[in-house]
Amino acid sequence: MKIIAVLALPGVQTLDVAGPLDVFAQANIEAGIQTYECRVIGTTPGPIRSCSGVRLYSDGLVTDAETGFDTVLVAGAPEVASVKLDDTTAAWLRRVASSALRYGSVCTGVFALAQSGLLEGQRVTTHWACAATLAEAYPDLTVEEDAIYIRDGKLRTSAGVTAGLDLALALVEEDLGRDIAKRVASQLVMFFKRPGGQLQFSRDGESSLEGRAALQAIQRWVVDNLALPHSVSSLAEHAGISPRHFARLFCSEVGETPAAWVEGMRVSAARKLLEDGDAPKQVAAKTGFANADTLRRAFVKHVGITPAEYRKRFHV
Repeated sequence: MKIIAVLALPGVQTLDVAGPLDVFAQANIEAGIQTYECRVIGTTPGPIRSCSGVRLYSDGLVTDAETGFDTVLVAGAPEVASVKLDDTTAAWLRRVASSALRYGSVCTGVFALAQSGLLEGQRVTTHWACAATLAEAYPDLTVEEDAIYIRDGKLRTSAGVTAGLDLALALVEEDLGRDIAKRVASQLVMFFKRPGGQLQFSRDGESSLEGRAALQAIQRWVVDNLALPHSVSSLAEHAGISPRHFARLFCSEVGETPAAWVEGMRVSAARKLLEDGDAPKQVAAKTGFANADTLRRAFVKHVGITPAEYRKRFHV
C-alpha cells in the first residue's frame, strides 16, 4: 500500500487536490487492488476553505507525528506565492519529505516547498504566470516555464491546475507501469502524454509596452503595423536616432533585442488570428512573416507546437 499525502493550504485550488486524488483512485480500480491510500493534510483543525469557497475536510494535520508517507504533494493556492509559510507547516514538509520516497507540488504549491528549503539548486516548474516570480525569488532554481511536469531526483513539480493530473498519471506509470497508466488516462478522458508544453496557454507579455515613452510609441506603431518589414534601421529611423543607439537603448530598457521583441509580438498576433480560424499562410502574411515556414519556426520556438496544431486545438 502506497500512502499519498496532499497538503491543502488555506485558500487551496480545489482541483489541485481533487484532480491527482481521482487519478490515484482510478489507478486502484484499473489495477484491481488497493495500491494507493490518499490523505488530505490540513494546517489547522476544521474545514479547509478553498479559493472557490468549497470546504475540504482533512484526514490529518501538520501537527500530527505521522511521517510514513510514500508520496507528499503540496497543492497550489492563488495566494501562496505572496504568503509566508508558517514555521510548523515548513517543519512538517521538511520532516515528511526526508522520509518519503518522493515529494513535490501541483501548480503554485512549489512556493511552499521553496520556502521550506526543499528545492535548493533543483529543476522545477510551476504555472507559467508564476514562473518568473519563482525564478526571481529563488535564483538558485532552474525554472522551466514550459514544462508540464518535471522529475528531479525525489522531487516532482507540475504546471498549473490540470497539470496535477498529468503529474499524478506519471506517478502511476512509475508505480504500476505504462499499461495501467494508459487505462487510467482513457477512463478519465485525458491525454496519456499531453502534446506540447504549457506555454501554448500563456498570454504573458502579449503586446507588452516597456521603456520610456518614445520607445513605447515605437512599440505601438510596430504592433499596429506588423505586416510591414521591421529592422533596427527602420525602427531607429522612425524614432529619429541612430541604429546603434536605438539598439542599445531598446535592449537596456525592454530587456531584449528589437528583433526578438518584434518576433514575439508577431507570434502573439498570429495566435489570435489562428484562434479566429485563419489559415497559417494567411496569418504569416498578416503578421509580417516572410512565409508560412518562417511563421512555423518562430511559432514552435515560442509556443511549442505548430501553427496548424494550435489552430486545431484553440479555434472554436
